[in-house]
Amino acid sequence: MSLDHSDESYSPQLIRGVLERTKTIAMVGISGNPVKASNFVARYLESKQYCVIPINPSRKGTELFGRTVLGSLAEIPAAQDPVQMVDIFRNSEAAGEIVDEALEVLLDRGLETIWMQIGVFNPQAAERARAKGITVIMNRCPKIEYARHFGELRWGGFNTGVISSKLR
Repeated sequence: MSLDHSDESYSPQLIRGVLERTKTIAMVGISGNPVKASNFVARYLESKQYCVIPINPSRKGTELFGRTVLGSLAEIPAAQDPVQMVDIFRNSEAAGEIVDEALEVLLDRGLETIWMQIGVFNPQAAERARAKGITVIMNRCPKIEYARHFGELRWGGFNTGVISSKLR
């Protein structure tokens, strides 16, 4: 896959496969503000039976969704179920450090996917993760992809292709 993020494309099978096999997501950059995208996405994913581990150093020790917010990926307890995905709600530059930390502390603990949110691209970090066998998705949102791939059409409105005015 090219390092030019403008042509990053992911097959429906890849996206759906990631969403189906993932059970636990470490969300880096989560906000306590319920109108912020990271908070909304975390609540949505929790409602779909994902375990979302909140990570935000400025909110460390507070509680979100009944879970204690951790300051870093390294603080995820060893007894925690495997963390299959790290979802990055930080800017593209910060994503590099987060990917490196994820590879260091979660690679042997079930890490399968690095997911960078809409607008987040770090091709160099993506290549480092891919070199370790990790699936990388950039510039996508798991909430939107879940709705698209599992046939949900919500009030927020995303064209899932499930409802159409075309005659078949």
